[in-house]
Parts: sequence; structure tokens; C-alpha cells
Amino acid sequence: MRLLEIGRIVKYHGLKGALKVLSFLEGNRTLKTIHEVYIGKEATRAVPFRIKSVEPLKRAFALTLEGIERNEQAESLLGCSVWIPADRLEKLPDGEYYWWQIIGLEVRSEEGCRLGFIEEILPTGSNDVYVCRGGEREILLPAIADVIREIDTEKGFVTVRILEGL
Repeated sequence: MRLLEIGRIVKYHGLKGALKVLSFLEGNRTLKTIHEVYIGKEATRAVPFRIKSVEPLKRAFALTLEGIERNEQAESLLGCSVWIPADRLEKLPDGEYYWWQIIGLEVRSEEGCRLGFIEEILPTGSNDVYVCRGGEREILLPAIADVIREIDTEKGFVTVRILEGL
């Protein structure tokens, strides 16, 4: 089972063991559909917890877990990541992808030249920017239709048109 990081526990929320989680999700719909999360510093060592309640906050959410009734019980969880199984994320419309689906894909030019791999995604106001490394130099690729010509997550590559100045 592939686990995806959806947030990081930053502090307590109240006095009864609730946790404030800095959210990595864009919205709250996924939170409404899950009943269990995994908590740990790494996905491979994360421990499952049943959810008692989830309360949306600004850029965060308050998470109450079964078995955690006091802040003292939650202390060891501070700084840990919150994970969910990848199949629990809501399905995106065709042509939209989660970052974890794009990071690691090989980047190829329209001519078939291998340029490197997408190693990072930078969110900007108007569009994301894919950071391609591994070739001769780092290439910043705006995630726009003129540049990103095809994304094939099954075959593991992105085809790009290199515009002048990139």
C-alpha cells in the first residue's frame, strides 16, 4: 500500500489531545471520506490511528484520534507526518494530476531527447513550475499547455516543448 503525506502535526489543538495538522491538501473533501490515518516520521514506519473527528482550519485541520485523550498522550506525535493510502484521494478530472504522480517522471523533448526528471514542483500564482534536473542543466518548465505537451503516468514520462528562453 502506497502512503501519501497529507500534512504535518505542528502542535496541540486544545487540551484534550486534538492535534493541529498543517495541511498539504488543496481542499477538505478528502478529509470527509477517510476514517483512518497513519502517523509517523516516515511512511514505512507510520502507525494507523482511527479518526474520531476532523475539523477544517485555515490551511490546517484539527485531528482527534481514538486512544488519544490528553495532550500528554499526543506529545510523541508532534512533528510527525500524517499519511493516507493513495487510493483514498479523490479522483481528479482527466488531465489533472497530484504532485506525487508527476514528481519522478522522465522529461523528454518533442524530438525524443531525454532532458532529466521532474524532481520538484514550485507553486506559483498562475501555474505550477516543474523543476527538471539530471540533464546538462536545470530546466524550469511552466505547467502550461504550450510547454507540457503530454503527461503519461503509466509509461513514466512527460513530453515537453522547449520554448525559447527556457
